[in-house]
Amino acid sequence: MQTRQIRLARRPAGEPVDDDYEFTTRELPELQEGQVLLRTIYLSLDPYMRGRMSDAKSYAQPLDLGDVMLGQTVCEVVESASDRRAVGDIVLAFTGWQTHAVVQGKHTRKLDPSAAPITTALGVLGMPGFTAYGGLLAIGRPEAEETVVVAAATGPVGSAVGQIARVKGARAVGIAGGERKCRALIDDFGFDAAVDHRAPDFVDQLAEATPDGIDVYFENVGGRVTNAVIDRFNPFARMPVCGVISGYNAVDGLANVDRLAPDFLHRILVDRLTIRGFIQDEFIESHHADFVRDMTEWVADGRVRYREDIVEGLDQAPEAFRGLLAGRNFGKLLVRVGDDPT
Repeated sequence: MQTRQIRLARRPAGEPVDDDYEFTTRELPELQEGQVLLRTIYLSLDPYMRGRMSDAKSYAQPLDLGDVMLGQTVCEVVESASDRRAVGDIVLAFTGWQTHAVVQGKHTRKLDPSAAPITTALGVLGMPGFTAYGGLLAIGRPEAEETVVVAAATGPVGSAVGQIARVKGARAVGIAGGERKCRALIDDFGFDAAVDHRAPDFVDQLAEATPDGIDVYFENVGGRVTNAVIDRFNPFARMPVCGVISGYNAVDGLANVDRLAPDFLHRILVDRLTIRGFIQDEFIESHHADFVRDMTEWVADGRVRYREDIVEGLDQAPEAFRGLLAGRNFGKLLVRVGDDPT
């Protein structure tokens, strides 16, 4: 069996370009006891992947040159030497940017296609949904009638944040780029207000949308958006920091991109702000069981909606990933690598 792969050929300087990737075909090994052969159906593309392409210090080890680009996947078991998995099972795995892979069966999680579309395991019922749930409820702790603001609000994390805030009785304000996305925040996701960060009057729009100030700001973007939000913070506001995508393609990292207002430390002190970065897996023990129960229910009864942006073919992954970092996707970005048998 052969697999078609996309590997890291060199570390990007700024926005990743095609020459940063190597497209290759490799032979897969014979199965050993406990292993399964997987056929990739869907590949998830996520902003964190840009950090793994760099060798800058971060919360996780970077990819080595020549490594397969990493990523979570939904796959079909096509051959099994594991008593945990049978041929035909649909599983969640972490096989990266390739069409097939051999992995330990114990490192996969079986999905039930009758319970929810299998794509949701990579989105609203998967890591992005849990990122929103854990970060918002453990750090943001929204209370009824408070104002919750989230940037990149039409993405899989941001859209879930706003809808969870609404479930908890808070007021949800989303920041997105362009009239179409802002309209979707209101019409599709049920936000109370939407603000266009590309508009020349963005700061005025934000003030109008948050007349009572901001109690929770779920940070996905950084840069000028954050600078504007800071001026609207109420005393004791909370700011879970999930990502700073505005600086991921910066040649010098974040050094010359994300400079907060000079009085920011003073604001933290005077307004007694809580600002805390997080990685979603730190909340697995404390929140994951509740997430599975709550989010499954909320999706089923329509309190939480989701949107997916699916591109066709593994070879389209690099261009789709560039679009993700530039904000061109609309919803959870997936690559359909192979036929979906469900």
